[in-house]
Amino acid sequence: MAGAFIISSNIISPLGLTTANNFTALKNGASGVKFHQASQFSKVPFYASLFDKDEYKTNNRYTKFEQLLIASVADALKNIGSPLAAETTGLIISSTKGNISLLETEPPSEALAKKIALYTSAKKVAKHFGFTNKPVVVSNACISGILGIVTGMRMIQSGQYETVIVSGADVISQFVLSGFQSFNAISAQPCRPFDADRDGITLGEGAATIILSSNSKYVSQVKVIGGAGSNDANHISAPSRTGEELGQAIQASLYEANLKAIDIQMISAHGTATVYNDEMEAKAVTFAGLNDVPLNSLKGYYGHTLGAAGLIESIMAIQSLINDLILPTKGFEEMGVSTPVNVCKTLLQVPLINALKTASGFGGCNAAVVFSKII
Repeated sequence: MAGAFIISSNIISPLGLTTANNFTALKNGASGVKFHQASQFSKVPFYASLFDKDEYKTNNRYTKFEQLLIASVADALKNIGSPLAAETTGLIISSTKGNISLLETEPPSEALAKKIALYTSAKKVAKHFGFTNKPVVVSNACISGILGIVTGMRMIQSGQYETVIVSGADVISQFVLSGFQSFNAISAQPCRPFDADRDGITLGEGAATIILSSNSKYVSQVKVIGGAGSNDANHISAPSRTGEELGQAIQASLYEANLKAIDIQMISAHGTATVYNDEMEAKAVTFAGLNDVPLNSLKGYYGHTLGAAGLIESIMAIQSLINDLILPTKGFEEMGVSTPVNVCKTLLQVPLINALKTASGFGGCNAAVVFSKII
């Protein structure tokens, strides 16, 4: 079965326009989360990680969402150094909201309905780069980015494609922000994952791309070796109270990767900083026998970037593997979950081989993916 090697990546965020820029920013403790008074989004001030209002403005050809995808894919392709064969390359787009913000600026019409459809944006991105195969859209709440990576791995393992580009993005709009505000889920402060004083999420916007390939001509340090999804079947917006379902996705990922809990050296958690998500995730990690493994959440740096979160945070986990460095959890000070886990508070330099990335989302969805460094 063909291996799914990570041959290139990109992150575009308020912290930087490349993977390297973003990793350096996080090592230095920088955060994109700022206090905003932006009436186009909300009547009340809020914390979020946002691009400058003049960046990636919608034009006649591409929306802000599409421009972010194109810019991220372009940088990731540039890093490869040689063109990919169009007939053996697949494209996956992950997002939760896509162009939904257009509902706020354009009157209802058939044209608008088509423009908002995620597949329309996916086809635009494919056409921009000359990809000839039909793109795939993965949109399953906040696990979309991880599911995109796992889907790409499966496409390569099955021999459908030699190379798969997985790109995801989401932008903040009044629609998105007001939805979370209606749940009273937005924190009045920068979010504090797993902390005793956490009180909700901080939103963010960004884009990320991972390119997977089985082609041996590409030099690669890390590969995807397992992944799985599950569902709580519990509630449309509230997570499982036991964490067993996410725990099962973790166990299934480890099984596919032919690893045991003892083989994982770090966990990149979803860590949204809501009371119930972090509690559930801590229980899931413990259920899977990983409660002593160093764990971090990057939401304090990026905010919750929705469909891009799984990709952005996976890329940072991959960089952690390459550099044997676990990033701290910004905002965490005191353990705030009933089932304690090993949350990193400072930079941790340790030998790393295997990393686990988790995510959960509305509808009770859960996902996990395992990355392994080639040694």
